[in-house]
Amino acid sequence: MTRIGRMADGRVDDLADLGGSLLQARGIGTVRTAEGAWDFQGETVPAAATIVVPRRSQPLFGLGLVDAVPEATLQAIADEQAERDPDTAGRVARFFDPAAGGEVVGRFGWKAQVPTLRAFAGEALLNEMGITSPGFRNELCPQGHCAALAFNPAPALNDDGRDAEAIADFMTLLAPPAGGAVTDEVRRGEQVFHELGCATCHRPSLTTGDHPVQALAHVTFRPYSDFLLHDMGRLGDGLAQGAAGPAEMRTAPLWGRAGDTRFLHDGSAATVEEAITRHAGQARAARERFTALTTDARDALLAFLQSL
Repeated sequence: MTRIGRMADGRVDDLADLGGSLLQARGIGTVRTAEGAWDFQGETVPAAATIVVPRRSQPLFGLGLVDAVPEATLQAIADEQAERDPDTAGRVARFFDPAAGGEVVGRFGWKAQVPTLRAFAGEALLNEMGITSPGFRNELCPQGHCAALAFNPAPALNDDGRDAEAIADFMTLLAPPAGGAVTDEVRRGEQVFHELGCATCHRPSLTTGDHPVQALAHVTFRPYSDFLLHDMGRLGDGLAQGAAGPAEMRTAPLWGRAGDTRFLHDGSAATVEEAITRHAGQARAARERFTALTTDARDALLAFLQSL
């Protein structure tokens, strides 16, 4: 997918007047009504956009566990980081959500801009398929042309919430990856991981709270993320979403990384090593320690990451 924006007076403009920050690359073609016709083409990057960011889609496994982590746990992690090392401390993604009618805590998406799996499902139905639901009633204006909505072939509420709920339930119950074999080299690599300081942000384990699904209640799991926002300096994507500023990114979970062939939020890194060496901002010190590793220590670290 592609996200766009522009800098205006020192702030990031999400180009809402031109269709918003998410580019809908496909259209449904020509729709004819009694009033005339409209050719719904896929959107293109507008000339006004000064920020154009490719985004990798994120895996859906294990998200029910992430959704079940209490907000207080995330805040406690942020407080612990601030006390131990303010230079690398993250912050909870708190922001006002009009759909929820109040403050929410984001934990999903590259910028932690989505608070719950229910919101994730409803937003995806709207943004990716143009399907409205009770929490997401307003159609997007294609490329900012709101006149096109008069030719909407299905103007009524498209989904009464059942599909959004079913998708959220499906994601909730997807199990996390099992991980690979734990060898002596993998154990040594895990030790290196902690010595470098990677575990500060890529926190190995979290524990869920109360949950109506017994399998998700009070479970300790290993996502290798704190799900907080961190200033990544030049590695940031330049966009502002939810509570996240242009340089801030949510710590990407490392579980399931063995199946990846591209890395970082935009897929621009071809290897794990490249992804690590491009870390900046609050991750700069850990990156410098990585570049100073011996060959044996680096190989052990990569073996550990490959096992997740």
